[in-house]
Amino acid sequence: MGIIAIEDLPARLEGGRTLAGLDLGDKTIGVAVSDRGLSFAHPRPVILRKKFSLDAAALLAQLQKDNIGAFVLGLPINMDGSEGPRAQKSRAFVRNMAGMTDLPFVLWDERLSTVAAERTLIEMDFSRRKRAGKIDSAAAAFILQGVLDRLQSLGSSDRPEPDSPPFA
Repeated sequence: MGIIAIEDLPARLEGGRTLAGLDLGDKTIGVAVSDRGLSFAHPRPVILRKKFSLDAAALLAQLQKDNIGAFVLGLPINMDGSEGPRAQKSRAFVRNMAGMTDLPFVLWDERLSTVAAERTLIEMDFSRRKRAGKIDSAAAAFILQGVLDRLQSLGSSDRPEPDSPPFA
């Protein structure tokens, strides 16, 4: 299907469907999945990258049981807002995945997501070795949680304001 806007996600997530968050690295793909209530992101095991067709098959197989309605892919935008080679690789990943699944993708600015994920793992007292194995999925969860929070704010803006109490 390709890329859709975040505002189009709620229609894709009806019936208890979940969201998958992805953080593409050169050696691994970090994966996270939302709960059915679209409130919390839960890290999943990373996928070790080999070849695109194998990576995509492993990703789709891993997420099959999670009732995924869409993917959120971290888009590595430069600090000045421009897109470099890594962003182009992410867009190419979406184009290639479109031939393997009908599920849509939302691109999400992932600036500093890995830094934030690493700080969280340090605060949780993970050793450097343990952090290395979890950082990409933690970053995917951080990216996904940003989208879930945005969806919550979009949903609350659609609700009517409660009646204000009358002035005395």
